[in-house]
Amino acid sequence: MRMGMGMLKTKRIQQIQEYVLKHQSVSLDDLGTVFGVSKTTIRRDIRKLIKEGMIQKIYGGVAISHAKLESFNERKARNQLQKRLIAKTAADYVENGDVIFIDSGTTTLEMITFLKNKQITIITNNLDIIIEALAFENLNVISTGGFLERDTKSFSSYSHADSFKKYNFDKVFMASTGVSIVNGVTNSSPIESGIKETIVKGNADVFLLVDHTKLDKYAMVTYCGLEEIDYLITDDCLDDSYQDYAKENSIELVVIKE
Repeated sequence: MRMGMGMLKTKRIQQIQEYVLKHQSVSLDDLGTVFGVSKTTIRRDIRKLIKEGMIQKIYGGVAISHAKLESFNERKARNQLQKRLIAKTAADYVENGDVIFIDSGTTTLEMITFLKNKQITIITNNLDIIIEALAFENLNVISTGGFLERDTKSFSSYSHADSFKKYNFDKVFMASTGVSIVNGVTNSSPIESGIKETIVKGNADVFLLVDHTKLDKYAMVTYCGLEEIDYLITDDCLDDSYQDYAKENSIELVVIKE
């Protein structure tokens, strides 16, 4: 499936930002060559980044904005702490003997740290989770196999989605690119979404792990409605609309405290 022009542009702008952060300062010509677009397109893209304060103009090109970079790093560190706390809270629900699915995601990956002393079986489609669990012999790991998507380091295949129906999961721990009441739980990979959809529709308790940056956002594919979630674990005090929705649909809201 091809990405729309808007998505391609958004991805390029994000990659430009990462490139400038890595190289400190770059010329417009360099950016044009690296990203294979005209100088006019590069100018338009960096105008957006300059407006956000991530980068600043210098003679002949652009450079990182050090004031913004510091706050960016602080924010990144804070987000990482919150993800770990969400993962720790989720791991507390896992009991010895459980068979669980751990979805591909930066927050769900953090769960291994807090599961390493438990006797459980983990089924996952994510390479990082497999590697992270490798050191702990008490964690039985089953990989789903399939095609490796390098962007997400996940194995996926349209034909593999049905193979999940044979597993009797006790609990499944899901990730999402964006969550909202209207669009539900979303993901940017259509192939992976098929796997996620199959897993959520099983009989297991469904835990959704999302930090505040994912709330009221949505990506390309909805893999389940928010009402299909049993536990929503987040770091944000959700507004009344979410609280009312959770009550109406028997979703347990779990807000982590630092």
